[in-house]
Parts: sequence; structure tokens; C-alpha cells
Amino acid sequence: MKISYFVFCLGFFGLFYTCAVGQNQNSPDLQGKQAYLNDCVQYALANNPLVRQRLIDQEVADRTVKSALAAWYPQLNSGYNLVHYLKLPVTLIPDATTGERRPVALGAQNTSTVSFSLTQSIFNRDVLLASRTADAYRIQAAQTTTNDKIDVVVNVSKAFYDVILTQRQIEILNEDITRLQRSLQDATNQYQSGIVDRTDPQRAKIALNNSLAQRKQYQELVGAKAQALKQLMGYPPTSQLTLTYDTLQLANEISLDTTLLVNPKSRIEYQLLQTQGELLEANVKYNRWSYLPTVNANANYNLLYQNNVFPQLYNQNFPNSLIGLSVIFPIFQGGRRIQQTRIAELQVKRLQWDLNALNSSVDAEYAQALSTYKGNLASYQAQRENQALAQDVYRVIDLQYRSGIRTYLDVTIAQADLQTARLNVFNALYAVIISKLDVQRALGQITF
Repeated sequence: MKISYFVFCLGFFGLFYTCAVGQNQNSPDLQGKQAYLNDCVQYALANNPLVRQRLIDQEVADRTVKSALAAWYPQLNSGYNLVHYLKLPVTLIPDATTGERRPVALGAQNTSTVSFSLTQSIFNRDVLLASRTADAYRIQAAQTTTNDKIDVVVNVSKAFYDVILTQRQIEILNEDITRLQRSLQDATNQYQSGIVDRTDPQRAKIALNNSLAQRKQYQELVGAKAQALKQLMGYPPTSQLTLTYDTLQLANEISLDTTLLVNPKSRIEYQLLQTQGELLEANVKYNRWSYLPTVNANANYNLLYQNNVFPQLYNQNFPNSLIGLSVIFPIFQGGRRIQQTRIAELQVKRLQWDLNALNSSVDAEYAQALSTYKGNLASYQAQRENQALAQDVYRVIDLQYRSGIRTYLDVTIAQADLQTARLNVFNALYAVIISKLDVQRALGQITF
């Protein structure tokens, strides 16, 4: 039993989480295959709905930047209009001989214009802001995706270990049930031989029934936990998912360097706030630029068609063209620019307090995760020792019972202690694994 336990631990810890998983790796096809933790993580990174949404958001951010930067390019537009005057406008023109003013119709009955305009931004604060924040905007979208990926990886890892642990607990109960069935048969035989009274097989039956009920409970739980894992992975709920663990890895991966100091700058949350700070600083400059003029160069080319006879409208055109420079100076806007600039500066100041709060929360998170890990590790080591003691106690008492020295009640108690100790070992094992993940996350070791 000690050998099989060591082999299980070897594989269980060998599967322990590797911090970085390639972002561009394709998800494995898990249908009909043995799925290791790394396979489940890769599948989740490729199929989890939240991750997929973040990747789309990242693409949207990139295209939003390109759309904003397009304003730096020349903007070419064209237009067309057609006008038929029901009654022409007139003006009064003095007669050359009499000096009397008489009405004269202006223009032609039918008019059509085809125009082309070209505008080039020379200075525009909106376009300048887009140019200076393009990289930060893309980085922010990528960091948001990374943050959600870390959440998915941690949650999938915890759910994976939870399923594996429950499956192993079922295996332990199967072994206990086999032993209890054999013990029940021995007690029944001894009762039928008149060596013991009927309470011995009754106690054996009670213990067996309890283990059967407990196994049933774990069997139901493993199905529910497997469905929870599938949901986190984005795996089809009706498809089969067979989990396994690698027995070739080293068991000492349970250990963790507890002397490391937490560095908030290694956390993705801190990096997100830094990027947000860059965007807010750019927003301050943007509001200060509101005092500067907007400068545009423009050119127009127009084709003018006029004729009183509609079928002959496009027989002749009268083109005209122009080039120019427009400068718009904002003079007074009721103090709005002053207030907007002040708001932008206050947002930068507020962000600094967000950074201070994050530093404190990261320190507290790491301290709590580390203390939990140390406590769980001590509990795990104690439970392993308890299992070895319970195994030895059961072996001795069982031999004494068969020799007629001990009662079956002592065997029942020893058996219950052994079963509890074995289950407690794996409960403690799961707690150590989960707390180690929490410590790694607090340290910022889970990266992409």
C-alpha cells in the first residue's frame, strides 16, 4: 500500500501546474483520449467563452486604433446634386441707357454639380491623441486578456485536481470495501462456528454499508465536478472527458520557496493600472491641447453644368477649383476646457491611490496564501504520518482478532481510523495543491 501510495503521489504532483502556457498553441483534441492537466489548460485557453470574448475584444481594440489613425490620411469626398428651378431667382440691374432698374433672371433653369474635395489634417488634437495612445490601447486590451487567462488557468487547475482527488477517494473506498467484505465473511464464518457472537458480523455489515454509501456519494460528486471542469474549459457537456495524471514526474513539486518576497509589479493587475495611467496622462495632454488651433488643408474641384433645356444639361460644363488652409482658434468656451483639464489631472491622482491600494492588497493576499500553504503542508505531513500509524494499528489489531485476543469492535474502530486517515491524506493533499496555486498567483508567477 505504501508503494502504491508513493506512485500515486509521484504522478499527482508531477502533474502540478506549469506556469506558462503558449498563447498561440492550438487546443488538443481530447475526445477519446487521456487528458492531462496541461491538455485541459490548453483546451480551456482555446475554447473558454470568456477568453474567446477577450480575444475578440483585443481585435476590436486593434481595429479601433486603426480607425482612429485613419484620420491622418487625406480624406477624399465627392458629391453630386441636380436642381431644376420652377421659377428662377431674379435681381434688379440698372439699364445702361435709361438707368431704370429692371429684373433679370439669374442662372439657368437646370443646374447640376459634381464636386470633389480633399482634406488633410495638419494639426488635430483628436488624431494626435489616437496616434500617441495607440500602443497603450492595444497593450491594455492584451493585458485584460492575459488577466482573464490567468483566472481560467487557475480555476481549471483547481477543478482538475478536485476531480482527480475525488476519483482517488473512490479508489480508496473500493479497496476498503473489498477489505470489509472479506472481514464480513470472516466474522460470519466465525459466528457460524460459534467462536464469536452475532454482533461481530453485524458490526462488519454496518461498516460495509457505511463505506458503500460513502462511495456512492463520491461517485455522484465526481460526475458533478467533472461537469464543472467541462464548463470552465468550454468543453461540450455531453462529450466524454477522461482525466489522467503522469506517474513519471517528481513528487517533490509539492515544495515551494517560502522565502520569496512578493513584488506587486509582477502582477498583471499592476501592469494594467500602469497602462491605464499612461492613457490618463495622455488624456491630460489632450485637454491641454484644446487651447491650440485645429489646422486643415483642403482642395476642391467642381464641375458645374447649366442649361435651360434639360436634355442638353450635360453638354457643357463650367469647372472651378480651389485650394485653401483653414485654421480654427477656440477663444472662449465658458471655462469648459479648464474644468476638463482639471478632471483629467484628478483622474491621474486618483489612479495613484489605486496603485497604493493594490500594493497593500497584494501583500495581504500573499501573506494569507503563504500562511494557508504552510498550514496545509504541515497538515498534509501530519496526515501522512497518521495514515502510516493507522495502517500499522489496523494490521496489529486484525492479527490479534484473528488470534482471539481482540474483539471485533477493536477491528471496526481500527478500520474506521484507517479509512479516515487515508481520506484525510488526500483532502490535505488537495488543500496543499490549491494553496500552492494561490501563492504562485500572488507572486505573479503565472504568466503568459
